[in-house]
Amino acid sequence: MEDRTMSTLGMKHIQFSVTYPERFVHPLHDRLMDETGASRAELLMWSPTADATTLFWCDGDRTATERIVASIDSLRSSHFVEDVDGTYVFLQQDGYEFAPALLETIAESHVIFLPPVVFRADGTVRFEAVGEATALSAFHDDLSELGDMTIERVHEFARRTSPSQLTPRQQDALEVAVAVGYYERPREGSVADVADALDCSTSTAGELIRKAEAAVLESYVETL
Repeated sequence: MEDRTMSTLGMKHIQFSVTYPERFVHPLHDRLMDETGASRAELLMWSPTADATTLFWCDGDRTATERIVASIDSLRSSHFVEDVDGTYVFLQQDGYEFAPALLETIAESHVIFLPPVVFRADGTVRFEAVGEATALSAFHDDLSELGDMTIERVHEFARRTSPSQLTPRQQDALEVAVAVGYYERPREGSVADVADALDCSTSTAGELIRKAEAAVLESYVETL
């Protein structure tokens, strides 16, 4: 059973989920909940400046994303790029349009927030934060006064060299496996082909592939 409580010592990496009352719901999120053509929007990057420059992604097509973005009154400009799995949009606004109470709570917290901030059609907002356990606990208590707060995951904070925690050798193994057709259906390449390309034994190549796959899957599950 995963531990979803916070100890009082050390740096923690926590995934939160919160549902806000209507008065605190961002206009974009409010529109998303009514949009039939999309179910998820992600705030991928944001500027620390007053002009509120952001990069969003939405799992809908451009038309659905334009309808969602149109709900932002402070919008100054937007640029849309449709991709195979959704639509990216670069926004410039006069302000973020988050409720002042939320912005104040975030500004006064002593934690770091990690992208993305995920807005879901069920009304929840999911985000991750890193900091000392006492600071995260205080932030949790403060934000719980504004919305229905849930701790979804708690990890010890660890510096990562890449989002999927791959070592250079594991990354090489995956790249070679793809190149030789190991993941094709039907399979065109073998572990032996990977071993030949990496100049290592078959057992070593197999172990590299297994560990790389496990790291990628773990990273993926953490984002769900």
